[in-house]
Amino acid sequence: MLIQFGGSLLAILVLAALVWAMRLGGKPLLAENDDVARAASEAVDGFEPVRSSIARGGDAALARDSLGRIMLIKRHGNKFAGRVLTSAATVREEVDALVIRCGPDADSARFGAVRLSLDDPAYWADAINRL
Repeated sequence: MLIQFGGSLLAILVLAALVWAMRLGGKPLLAENDDVARAASEAVDGFEPVRSSIARGGDAALARDSLGRIMLIKRHGNKFAGRVLTSAATVREEVDALVIRCGPDADSARFGAVRLSLDDPAYWADAINRL
């Protein structure tokens, strides 16, 4: 019984070391505009941002393409999810952030409200309100 326990413990430690060495899991961050562009194109094929703002902490962003579409991107597990905002989107300005909801439909409810602390919140609030 003791040998079986030791073997199981050793196997767990080897797997943990392998996961750490391969850098699996963890929390990805949006550090620069290229990261936002990659996340946006993964969420919606062909979405190419011409302007983007990354939230402090790197866990969310807003991106605008040449067609005027605005995408809200947030971390979802160890990947990023994005939604193109429509006129149903709402934005609320707080002292140091924007709180954005995609809309009232079921998909938007699952995506949830996203709080972003941005350097240029007034620009994005106005752009979302004009959708």
